[in-house]
Amino acid sequence: MAGTFSQIYIQIVFAVKGRDSLISDSWEEELFKYITGIVTNKGQKLLAINGMPDHIHLLVGIKPSCSSSDLVREIKKSTNEWINAKAFTKSKFQWQEGFGAFSYSHSGLSNVIAYIQNQKEHHRKKSFREEYKEFLSHFQIDHKDEYLFEWIE
Repeated sequence: MAGTFSQIYIQIVFAVKGRDSLISDSWEEELFKYITGIVTNKGQKLLAINGMPDHIHLLVGIKPSCSSSDLVREIKKSTNEWINAKAFTKSKFQWQEGFGAFSYSHSGLSNVIAYIQNQKEHHRKKSFREEYKEFLSHFQIDHKDEYLFEWIE
């Protein structure tokens, strides 16, 4: 019987609502494990996860039958409920609408994984806004600034 074979790698980036710095070092590892479980339970493969207090990067090996929008929607919905149930933040936690999804070839994976793993160091030199706009430019994604994430200056 013929099968479906694919090699699809997507870096997903999304931010906390209002770009508030709500993801604390004290519980971010738990959050990353929780997200790993969601991705795995959806039959996808999480290759890297890391972030900052105001945003997260994931690198996912995704099957053609999986919609990245559906996967991100499930991650955001489930983690919103989980974070609020655990009362990790003083106010209600929410993710911003929207996300970035950027595709990579197998040969580029080690660089992307290293990039994601080094988020804390990387953001000592560059803001999330600068980083995100560079992604859009690098991947030649047309956009209007007013439709990007809410930026807290």
